[in-house]
Amino acid sequence: MTLKLSIQNLKQSIREIAAKAGRGSEDIRLVLVTKTVEPARVREAYEAGERDFGENRVQEWQEKKDALPKDIRWHLIGHLQTNKVKYVIGQAALIHSLDRFELADAIEKQSKARGIAEVPCLVQVNMSGEASKFGLEPAQVEDFIRQMALRPLIKVRGLMSIGPLTEDAGKIRECFRKARELFEDLKRKFPGQPIEVLSMGMSADYRIAIEEGSNMLRIGSLVFPRDVKK
Repeated sequence: MTLKLSIQNLKQSIREIAAKAGRGSEDIRLVLVTKTVEPARVREAYEAGERDFGENRVQEWQEKKDALPKDIRWHLIGHLQTNKVKYVIGQAALIHSLDRFELADAIEKQSKARGIAEVPCLVQVNMSGEASKFGLEPAQVEDFIRQMALRPLIKVRGLMSIGPLTEDAGKIRECFRKARELFEDLKRKFPGQPIEVLSMGMSADYRIAIEEGSNMLRIGSLVFPRDVKK
């Protein structure tokens, strides 16, 4: 199967799942995860019409983005170390992994020094409580967003969450449902802020994520199978 056909099939699946859930698919944004994917394969997806791509590691992303079209919207979806912030701000369309004050302070400091007007971010929340995952506890998120008022260059656009590492669909659904409920609660509590993105759902669980209200999917292996990665 060609990469273009893989993308077409994925989008058809998204449309069908959204329709069954009583949703329109036009508001569900697809971010193709290109971790370990060769630039030539990323370019194939670009030529098929895709513009949103996600990278986990800053160094790999830096090497890749210089070899690819400049109008790509890069999403930094992996854990971000403070010493790598200077390479990301002003370059990434959206940081998905804002998860601590130390990182927020580094983003604010670097943005101010470089004259960058705003840095769109998603707050990462660990809904599953798994120790292996980064992210704030759900109860910490509201206060964390309030504290961002002291860091005016950071613009919180929503939440990012990763489903639990399990094949139990019920547990995955519960985590995604709780993330959506938190997302809706935050929109009510912060009406003056553009909290509009709920990034959840990957290759293994995107169907459940759509059913539970995700409007941004991070898909890698369904489009870039492992056997074509380096």
